[in-house]
Amino acid sequence: MLLVVTASHKTASFELLERLSRTPEDVASTVVDMASCVQGAVVLATCNRFEAYVEMDEPVTAAGAIGVEAVLEAVESSTGIRAEELEGAYEVHAGRRVAEHLFSVASGLESVVSGEGEIAGQVRRALKSARKEGTTSPELERLFQRASQAQRKVKNVTALGRAGRSLVRLALELADSRVVDWSTERVLLVGTGAYAAVTLATLRERGAVNISVYSPSGRAEKFAAKHGIRPVAEADYARVASRSSLLITCTTATAPVLTPEHLHAPTGIAVEGCPVASHSQLVVDLGMPRNVDPAVATLEGVALLDLETISLHAPLEELQATDAARSVVREAAETFHVVGSRQSVTPSVVALRSHMFGLLEAEISRARARGDEDGRVEQALRHLTGVLLHTPTTRAHELAATGRADEFAAALSTLYGIDQVAPAADDAATA
Repeated sequence: MLLVVTASHKTASFELLERLSRTPEDVASTVVDMASCVQGAVVLATCNRFEAYVEMDEPVTAAGAIGVEAVLEAVESSTGIRAEELEGAYEVHAGRRVAEHLFSVASGLESVVSGEGEIAGQVRRALKSARKEGTTSPELERLFQRASQAQRKVKNVTALGRAGRSLVRLALELADSRVVDWSTERVLLVGTGAYAAVTLATLRERGAVNISVYSPSGRAEKFAAKHGIRPVAEADYARVASRSSLLITCTTATAPVLTPEHLHAPTGIAVEGCPVASHSQLVVDLGMPRNVDPAVATLEGVALLDLETISLHAPLEELQATDAARSVVREAAETFHVVGSRQSVTPSVVALRSHMFGLLEAEISRARARGDEDGRVEQALRHLTGVLLHTPTTRAHELAATGRADEFAAALSTLYGIDQVAPAADDAATA
């Protein structure tokens, strides 16, 4: 049975999501170690969501509760966030609803900005991380691979995918109201990761040319050389920051990299010859955890635009595009369910066929002993066996498609004494 414990901008505060985003990469291993019935786990932790996908090997209701408890205990062990603090801030989906949820997430339908593209890569990296930690399972592998396929189809066949909106693009659209001429803006980019490259490209699309980059991890020179912009050394960071009209932070640092002291120190080189009050500044914080100390917003002449503010201004996508994307997702999720259901009943079908063919071979041996020299009896017996197997095999697949594969396994045990472990019930629950 698959289940997912999910906390997102729809259910949790940004402060809580910020703390969850600090979850270490090995948290999936912690989830697996929490209970023997946990077969695998993949954790997706981004700036706007924390999700733990878990496969349980018990087809009973209790397995869902055990899985949720394992996730909550792993989160507390890894981050110090107690289960009581998470109460009411997460949802649980199980069974066939897991696929539709992940496919929607991967396609950007559950993001702050509907249709944004960054989440697809984050989903792929979550699976890659789980592989590295050795916490995946065959069903979780299939789930995440199909999620990427669904995302690509949404991107290729719907207007939502073609729009290519992102948090970066939306942030700069919001900044437009404060920027008269992008070509004259003094821009400082703080961070050199994947978001930095996207941010730089988007800035250039808008006409920005005076761009510098600072890296808290010391990668500014390499990034600047690759992209043709100016690097900023650590010793010059405060001075350049105080003189920039637009600052965009997008690092993975766990502590603020921009504070009031960088922009408005009462004395010293940071503001010498260029006091903050003499010009307005816009600070865009795309980091999670926060890259910018919220106190920056209290400085005179400084406006702070962070993820929480961006989410409040995120526009609704065109209804038709969203509906089309969700239709693609539902179809992909149904296909995932049907294929999985057929696979879940396969052991029972194989067990039945093995049982019937065992009886068949015994009867053929007796027929040969009684003189079936031309093989007509053998041929008739094989044909009869095929006919007898057809209906139960068909019914097995029909039952599996409606989440009732366990009934077929139970029938085999009752009628033929074939003991087969019942497949996981494909029910769904939300909490």
